[in-house]
Amino acid sequence: MPTDFRVLSFIPPMTQLNTPYPSTAYLTGFLRSRGIDAVQEDLALALVLQLFTPAGLEAVRGRALAQPEAQRSGSVHAFLDQFADYRSTIGPAIAYLQGRDSTLAHRIAARGLLPEGPRFSALDAYVDDGSGDPLAWAFGALGVQDKARHLCTLYLNDLADVLRDAVDKRFEFVRYAESLASSQPTFDPLAAALAAPPTLVDDMLSDLTLGAIHRHKPTLVLLSVPFPGSVYAAFRIAQAIKAHNPHIRIALGGGFANTELRELSDPRVFDFVDFVTLDAGERPVLSLIEHLHGQRGRQRLQRTFVLENGAVKYINFAEPDIPFEDVGTPTWDGLPLDRYLSLLDMLNPMHRLWSDGRWNKLTVAHGCYWKKCSFCDVSLDYIGRYETATAEKLADRIQQIVEETGQTGFHFVDEAAPPKALKALAEELIRRQLNISWWGNIRFEKTFTPELAELLAQSGCIAMSGGLEVASDRLLNLMKKGVSVEQVARVTKGFSDAGILVHAYLMYGFPTQTLQDTVDALEYVRQLFEAGCIQSGFFHRFSCTVHSPVGMDPTAYGIELIPLPPVSFAKNDIGFIDPTGTDHDALGQGLRKAIYNYMHGLCVEDDVRRWFEHLPQQVPRATVKRGKIAKALATHH
Repeated sequence: MPTDFRVLSFIPPMTQLNTPYPSTAYLTGFLRSRGIDAVQEDLALALVLQLFTPAGLEAVRGRALAQPEAQRSGSVHAFLDQFADYRSTIGPAIAYLQGRDSTLAHRIAARGLLPEGPRFSALDAYVDDGSGDPLAWAFGALGVQDKARHLCTLYLNDLADVLRDAVDKRFEFVRYAESLASSQPTFDPLAAALAAPPTLVDDMLSDLTLGAIHRHKPTLVLLSVPFPGSVYAAFRIAQAIKAHNPHIRIALGGGFANTELRELSDPRVFDFVDFVTLDAGERPVLSLIEHLHGQRGRQRLQRTFVLENGAVKYINFAEPDIPFEDVGTPTWDGLPLDRYLSLLDMLNPMHRLWSDGRWNKLTVAHGCYWKKCSFCDVSLDYIGRYETATAEKLADRIQQIVEETGQTGFHFVDEAAPPKALKALAEELIRRQLNISWWGNIRFEKTFTPELAELLAQSGCIAMSGGLEVASDRLLNLMKKGVSVEQVARVTKGFSDAGILVHAYLMYGFPTQTLQDTVDALEYVRQLFEAGCIQSGFFHRFSCTVHSPVGMDPTAYGIELIPLPPVSFAKNDIGFIDPTGTDHDALGQGLRKAIYNYMHGLCVEDDVRRWFEHLPQQVPRATVKRGKIAKALATHH
């Protein structure tokens, strides 16, 4: 490689604020292992840290004051009324969330320091234990640090609302401008947004982009777009680069492209980027670099969309992928690890892991060893191509990352980490006396015995998440989940007994799911909380995707797909007609309320019908007997 060739990978806004999204760390580590000069920057974090400064808030205030008073939201009014307090506390609050000023906790927790906007009304929903402090039940007398972090998180959420209401109506910490990209059949909404005058947020992002380009002087820029909520900003970044440095080549890839852009045909996308790659990035990027060096013709690119004579063309020269064993160790070099924000938006000990703490993200295996679940994109590479690495190789990667980052927390981000690989890894970690903390995602299958749970806990496992989906054996069979509710109860209880926190992914609105199914599923979930099997959960609304078994063979699931309009941009979710006609939207409201209370240890004994009191019709009682889970656990001991 010529010495002046450099690859710069960007994490575009927004991903998460507590830890870097791992895709650029993987690519940068891989490219360096091949002797390529590769660097990375997290523009999502940089943007937030620039907005949330005294100068950033001054600029936001200017935009807010320009709004006619009658149009200002409650959040904007509260912000303007208390502006002096916001301006003076933003620096300390950010420093506190970055872990740079822990003694500030006492003043924040006493609720006299931070200005309080509408988001703080959520505290009134908590039960007061008579102490006069609605948070006393959660944090007791000593949890000052956590209480302060929770209050700081509410404070930042208030400011995010102000940004959305006064500066950029699409602004959110996670789902930023998501609707412009998610399952959008045409590029029109994005094109219109990108042609509109830039907002304050756009201008800041553009400045940050050009600053990074000036610092690194890249030949090739990689935009890693994991979610629909990072697509708009990725295109704004590309737009800024093309306007000032048209000679720099830009490639876009990542989870969003892999899932939604497989039928891309709109040439306008290539006004912003030069290449769009699909699936695992290592092989396509390597080929791209060789191509830009003149060592490989354009027709020998892999899984790459290009523009040729005004039309979009997909090129996929057959060549084996880079084996998972050889992708190298991710590197966080260049990312400001001491500047991430540990947020605490949910007072549940398991739930907080997603937003609190700096976790090194790592994959135990590529793809999923089960790959049968009917709601999952099993036909795509990130699920379908299953490859593992040896326990020794994984432990080497872990050791290397700890040495580089000085951080011993790991989040294994597999679709479903295989039990065999986890067992081997746990034994290797114990053998090497590598003291780390880790958590990950699994299938609650019977291989995870109480003995294995104990071993995993001994190796540093602190939490596990897994899909229970719809807690109904009929629907679990239809989903080809390969587990039963009672089996899930036994596996999760084994983890909980070993001191490992358990989170269940739950689902509602699956094809043919009735009101009775939903009530029964919630009763099972209630019993799992009551029996101490799970500590946390989240109800997702089922959405049918074109790459899943349900989307590919709808009649097998008793539904009819609603035809999509012609697609030239993103294609993923597809609407369907379910003859059972259940009103899942109304049910979802009750399910979310129930789980929120269960996670805080509230109302767990109550009849589950109480959560559906808002429904116009009579809700049937659960057909599941009240002690069913307890009985299943007792008979197995």
